[in-house]
Amino acid sequence: MQPPDTAFAAEWAETLIHGRRTVLPKRLAAPGPDYAQLQRILRAAAAAPDHGERLPWRFVIVPQMRRSALAEVFAASLRERDAQATEEQVAQAREKAFRAPLLMLAVCDTGAAGDEIPPAERLVSAGCAIQNMLLMATVLGFGSALTSGKAMGSRGLRGLFGLGPQEQALCFVNIGTIAGKKRGRERPDAASYVSELGGPP
Repeated sequence: MQPPDTAFAAEWAETLIHGRRTVLPKRLAAPGPDYAQLQRILRAAAAAPDHGERLPWRFVIVPQMRRSALAEVFAASLRERDAQATEEQVAQAREKAFRAPLLMLAVCDTGAAGDEIPPAERLVSAGCAIQNMLLMATVLGFGSALTSGKAMGSRGLRGLFGLGPQEQALCFVNIGTIAGKKRGRERPDAASYVSELGGPP
């Protein structure tokens, strides 16, 4: 395999990175990725940095036949938080489970107390895995978004997905065909988030 032209590869990568946009799940329509495309998206996660090769993250796909179970978890979580929630609000909570064609829960194993690989590194690895998948989805022509919410830490969600005591539900990864675009947000300039040790913050 011939190495890529450095200048071309850098320009292409920059275009891809800055071309990624968050597309809200309500704007993600069918079709979602087919089997081959899904495998490419999932394999992209494996390229994430992984100190100690612990594989501290995993992804759980929520197929259409299981969306109703997730919807009930969202509804129950809302009722637990707010006993005065209206039926309309409960219905809106349920509806969130049915939006994107491809829906996955990102889970991170934060490790035991005193583990050689601290939770922060594990979470960074999970974030890199997620970003790799979002970029692959983008280059395949799909839109994507990360969603979370107060139900992420609920007993119902933990039970539905079989989370272990050291596992944390990070977010849902939503992928589908973009149905209606919106203007992307302006990216911050590097100077706004980079400083030099010993210099001004």
